Amino acid sequence: MNQDAFVYAAMAALVLFALYRRFRSVFGRQLLQPTRLKFRIGVLSLVTLLLIARGTHSANLAMAGLAGFAFGAALAYVGLRLTRFDVMPGGIFYTPNAYIGLVLSALLLSRLAYRFKVLYPTMQAAHAETGDPFAAFQRSPLTLALFGIVIGYYLAYCIGLLARGAAMQRQPAQAASPPSGP
Repeated sequence: MNQDAFVYAAMAALVLFALYRRFRSVFGRQLLQPTRLKFRIGVLSLVTLLLIARGTHSANLAMAGLAGFAFGAALAYVGLRLTRFDVMPGGIFYTPNAYIGLVLSALLLSRLAYRFKVLYPTMQAAHAETGDPFAAFQRSPLTLALFGIVIGYYLAYCIGLLARGAAMQRQPAQAASPPSGP
């Protein structure tokens, strides 16, 4: 096994681990953790900037990424409306809509698997020519649109979770304070 095979195996293991964690977080009640959500927002914002930079050289890529991001943000609005929030003694918990997360994850995973299967010979040729094995993989507007949907969804969803959590924390404090005025 050469060094490239080890790199691909390590990347595949990391992707599988990330997908496992993503699928696990789609199901069941979760504790609202603002610090973790802020970290996710920062990482997703960085990925968004990198995708924008990648898509600036092609109008088709830029439009596909922007359309995907906008659709993902709109889907996050729907997802937040379908999310159930519970205030418990241990904190604020939320239960995301499993269908939206499952469909998004499956859609992106199936597209990546398809692109990898179809473009693997092209990736090998591009690696031999340019030294960048993912050059052909990054030229698809559909793939960039799907990345935009997923990133737009999770970025807007995390921002919405933070906003709802902050509003829910303020509600008991406002109810406990006496009304002001005559």
